[in-house]
Amino acid sequence: MASHNGITRIAVMAIAIGTSVVFTATAVHASQKGVAAPSDLKTVINNLRTWIIGMLVALATLLLTVGGLRMLLAAGDPGEVSKAKEALKYAAIGYGIAALAPVLVEILKRIVGA
Repeated sequence: MASHNGITRIAVMAIAIGTSVVFTATAVHASQKGVAAPSDLKTVINNLRTWIIGMLVALATLLLTVGGLRMLLAAGDPGEVSKAKEALKYAAIGYGIAALAPVLVEILKRIVGA
């Protein structure tokens, strides 16, 4: 069983490192892209929407990967299988929220009047 826990820890560490690399690369790309300084509220809200969607998709992808790895490494253990299914469920919820983010931002724009 110790070998199984070691493999799980290595997989989780690899996922964490990969996610860190993706977030860092995204931040570097955005800073090099030359994002315009926000001149009005509409631009701020649009920039915020873009970042929120990106973070939600990245987090959902991380959860999807963790859930998939947990499912693969479960080896028939019902507790691990249920944890994997829960991670996959949360990944699906994250993708759903990311898909709805533009709608929520439009509602916010109408409330604020931007």
